[in-house]
Amino acid sequence: MPPAPTPGPGRLPRLDVEHAFPNVTLGRMVHLTYPPGGDRLYLVLQPGLVVSFEDRQDVDTLGIFLDIRERVNDQGNEEGLLGLAFDPGYESNGYFYVYYSASGPRRSVISRFSVESGKADVSSEKQIMVIPQPYSNHNGGHIVFGPDGYLYAGVGDGGSANDPQGHGQDRTTLLGTILRIDVSTLDSEGRYTVPPDNPFVGEGGGVREEIWAYGLRNPWRFNFDRETGDLWAADVGQNAWEEGDLILPGRNYGWNVMEGAHCFAGGRSLGSLLRRGPGECDRDGLELPVVEYDRDGGCSITGGYVYRGNRLPSLAGAYVYGDFCSGKIWAVRQEDGVVTEHRLLVDSDLRLAAFGESPAGDLYMLSFDERIYRFAEP
Repeated sequence: MPPAPTPGPGRLPRLDVEHAFPNVTLGRMVHLTYPPGGDRLYLVLQPGLVVSFEDRQDVDTLGIFLDIRERVNDQGNEEGLLGLAFDPGYESNGYFYVYYSASGPRRSVISRFSVESGKADVSSEKQIMVIPQPYSNHNGGHIVFGPDGYLYAGVGDGGSANDPQGHGQDRTTLLGTILRIDVSTLDSEGRYTVPPDNPFVGEGGGVREEIWAYGLRNPWRFNFDRETGDLWAADVGQNAWEEGDLILPGRNYGWNVMEGAHCFAGGRSLGSLLRRGPGECDRDGLELPVVEYDRDGGCSITGGYVYRGNRLPSLAGAYVYGDFCSGKIWAVRQEDGVVTEHRLLVDSDLRLAAFGESPAGDLYMLSFDERIYRFAEP
């Protein structure tokens, strides 16, 4: 079982946090990113705005890059504009992609927009994927381009509690997954293609070939290590366990048979539990988390990045993640999925909604206290 995230000896540092941009105060910040070749940061606000600003600590001027508030449904706490990814060819084609919630009917939308004179052209929207959502929570919402140039998207299990419709273990739905699609081939109707090496291509039986990995409850942020290409994802738990996973193609990450590395009595394995006894279920074919924590650590994991910046050499190569409820932030190092070092970096009071990364590889923390933070030496 993965070790509990408690402070321990090792080379990982203890850190503090400080305001990264003291003049920037904005509500419901959920993502921060940057375009290829760019030196400005782009900040996603849940109601449906994207603002941009220079990556300078004393910055005090923000510009509106995208405003689609009239298209976005943010009535649910987990609904809204949730994701932004710039095309690998953005410098030449001006394309970027967003993931947002819409209503009438409730659905998640992944769309492509283009830029005109440095600002998003809202009339250029081309919807490429629409996913029906039965409930208002567990929308996932993160999108990112991988080192392979394909677009990856995280989608929650559809919401409510306990995964009542069994989406996590159902490969005929896009819910409860990380998807991988090729958007370089979009036609006039916005149709994408599925990469031929996706793990379920040609399986048949209604299995969705877009699926890269499944068995996820609500992947709240996943990112590639810019040096190794490893894909880390944080999956929000139900009642007891939060988990961090290394995502591999075609793997089943267990929900709702398991929560973290533990059998989940509310899942399809209930009959097995009754036969086998408490704490037992069929783990065959299920991928266990690299790290997990219980309610002593918090109640909702927020995924981060493998640190590749220069400000904090002692953090190099460690995956950084935190918790929205407790404000605790940890770092973990691993080799082939085996933890070699794991440490609590900061016990803060942040309402940690997301991490962001600068072009130089430094990390920022977005808090629902309307501030952006960065690490500081104690």
